[in-house]
Amino acid sequence: MTVTHNCVLPNALHIPALTRLANKRIVLASASPRRLQILRQFGLDPEIVPSKFAEDLPHDEFSNVYEYPVATATEKAVEVYVRMVEESPDDPPSLVIAADTVVLTKVASAGSNIHDSLLPDIRPDILEKPQDKGDNLRMLLELNGGRCEVVTGVSVVYPILTAPGYAIKSMEDRCTVHFHDSDISILEAYVDLEEGIDRAGGFALQERGAHLVSKVEGDFYNAVGFPGSAFFKWIGMLINEEDDFMDFDI
Repeated sequence: MTVTHNCVLPNALHIPALTRLANKRIVLASASPRRLQILRQFGLDPEIVPSKFAEDLPHDEFSNVYEYPVATATEKAVEVYVRMVEESPDDPPSLVIAADTVVLTKVASAGSNIHDSLLPDIRPDILEKPQDKGDNLRMLLELNGGRCEVVTGVSVVYPILTAPGYAIKSMEDRCTVHFHDSDISILEAYVDLEEGIDRAGGFALQERGAHLVSKVEGDFYNAVGFPGSAFFKWIGMLINEEDDFMDFDI
């Protein structure tokens, strides 16, 4: 029996990226409600298959810290794609999307025209999800009155004819979040909500964490967890430049 799929919403923009995704089995390798909400806002309602990847890549193995979230996103996407092909060989995914967001501290000083990644003597610290409330407060104290860079790596996996049977493409997007110099009582009140426990950097910009933030430079959605606009622009570029991009279903 042939299974039909269509994750493109009826009110989606008629753009090449979404046209190519229509009538395909599109999978988001994440349980994040925020990423799903952002994709839906851009017109895509993918199937949800959370990755089982442990997300334990050692930070110190990456000389360029910006490669870390991309590598994690790639591992997530490949794990889900391979598992789904093994479980449903007659109905494999056409595209698996995975993302990983990290918060980097020790970014370049305000007004600097040197990009953070070019500073030889400052290696940004990677803040992921806090382990507990104490760790959450530590992160917020580190960010308080300063700024951080939010980096989201996005990887997609899709079938091709040649070994290993799939291709991987990746991108990353960056934005800078500036923080108020908040009294510690405000930080403690926020930590008590436990809103930041499952968020990179320990804060949720789109929710009550907005109390802590003064401004965002770059894509707001990237700071939330998925760079929707950049992602669909990138998918359109892949359609134009990659002959095998989603041009073959197993």
